Amino acid sequence: MKIAFDSQIFTMQEYGGVSRYICSLAAQLAGIDGVEAKIIAPFYINTYLDKLPKGIVSGIKIPRISKTGIAFHRSGLWLARGAIARFAPQIVHETYFSPKPIAPKDARTVVTVYDMIHERFPSELSKQHAEWKRIATQRADYVICISESTRNDLLELSDLPEDKVSVVYLGFDKLISIASEIETKKPYLLYVGHRGDYKNFEGFLRAYASSSWLRNDFKVMCFGGGSFSSTEAKLFNDLKISADQLIQMSGDDSKLAGAYRDAALFVYPSLYEGFGIPPLEAMSLGCPVACSNNSSIPEVVGDAGEYFDPENSESIRVAIEHVLNSTARRTELIGKGFIRYGHFSWERCAEETLAIYKGLI
Repeated sequence: MKIAFDSQIFTMQEYGGVSRYICSLAAQLAGIDGVEAKIIAPFYINTYLDKLPKGIVSGIKIPRISKTGIAFHRSGLWLARGAIARFAPQIVHETYFSPKPIAPKDARTVVTVYDMIHERFPSELSKQHAEWKRIATQRADYVICISESTRNDLLELSDLPEDKVSVVYLGFDKLISIASEIETKKPYLLYVGHRGDYKNFEGFLRAYASSSWLRNDFKVMCFGGGSFSSTEAKLFNDLKISADQLIQMSGDDSKLAGAYRDAALFVYPSLYEGFGIPPLEAMSLGCPVACSNNSSIPEVVGDAGEYFDPENSESIRVAIEHVLNSTARRTELIGKGFIRYGHFSWERCAEETLAIYKGLI
């Protein structure tokens, strides 16, 4: 079986969850007897592609241009279409949402839906994304969702038939921990990633600020997401959170691993996730997890998290304090986390995805 992945995500992301998923899936598939999997990206900016085994990637890496945009993306996809046709695959797995067909006429098309954030939290900027997703999923022969929550949302918000959509969970790469570079005498609560909109960083901060114990005995570490904005600075001031109670840090995966390993608790207050890798990263490094009780998060975390209502700051505060106040509960969550993260592997993801491909030809 010949399987082609197109260039879309690799002209948009230097690194990120979607491109990591496609690379991991392609690498696993390429190791299965009788399968030839190839990522066809005539030119790309993605860092993961260069780490794949030889023969999987067709294309060259070019430096990212500051204003790389839609023209770059479209020209890459135009070249990819021709290269995919010459490769003559039975399956074309589209890496994002194209309004126009990519596969040759005699190939079957598969597309993955990662979440329904643009539909659940609509904005002016999200309209085109949502429309292209609608077109791509309607055109595809089959649609994979990365959680039951995402599948339910997709079926609710579209007219796709149920038998055209199924769930394949993502795999997981354990981070490698190094010596921590964090210098703080106080323990800290860890928040990872972007902090805007549905990520609900503000809800977490309000919970933290409402507890004199948390304010006095714990700091808040924000890893990634960029420097604090002027809007965030105003929020800190309004909540009377001083600069010495906050740490903002960025870095590679090894530094992130150190942040997880040394945290008192990882807090995941998102209002919506299509899957959610960070809780698994935390679990794998022995960091207990307190998280939202909505969308796909319970599917991923299972019984290895302390749940709260993310729209209720009191609920968030109570959950955080419950874990931090109880050595027994913290130990229990860490133990369950070590078991839980092992349920998600790229090998399983590839096997279940390959079964879908086989069902189409």
